Amino acid sequence: MSVSHHEAAQATPKSNVRGVVVRGSGAGFAQEISAGQHRLRSDEPASAGGTDTGATPYDLLLAALGSCTSITLGMYARRKGWPLEDITVNLRHSKVHASDCVDCENKDVMLDRIERDIHLTGPLTPEQKSRLLEIADKCPVHRTLTSTIQIKTRAV
Repeated sequence: MSVSHHEAAQATPKSNVRGVVVRGSGAGFAQEISAGQHRLRSDEPASAGGTDTGATPYDLLLAALGSCTSITLGMYARRKGWPLEDITVNLRHSKVHASDCVDCENKDVMLDRIERDIHLTGPLTPEQKSRLLEIADKCPVHRTLTSTIQIKTRAV
């Protein structure tokens, strides 16, 4: 028996945490995502057996980091009264051997790497640009991704 989005939301304990509901079928990779009043789709490209009807899960992860970075930089610049006009964040995800990582203790594993290029436009000083790049590492999603993450999974 299918459970509606509303029923699923009602079955979830109430809290201050905003939740996301993801629904898919066992027949394919396409997913329907509900985040509050917003609707998104996720899928895999046809080359990976999907139908390419939405962003891949890693695209969504990069989008979360990129949007959080841009929001954080814009907020910081506005608060400082700096002439930041535009922010573009380009992101790429890859898997690399830990042996390529100078700081990695275990060299025999694969490591997730996210490359983030930030383009700032506006008459900013070199010092302001440098400070904004430092602030980028302080956005909440960046901090989450670089922290220890605990994911608790349960069947309901």
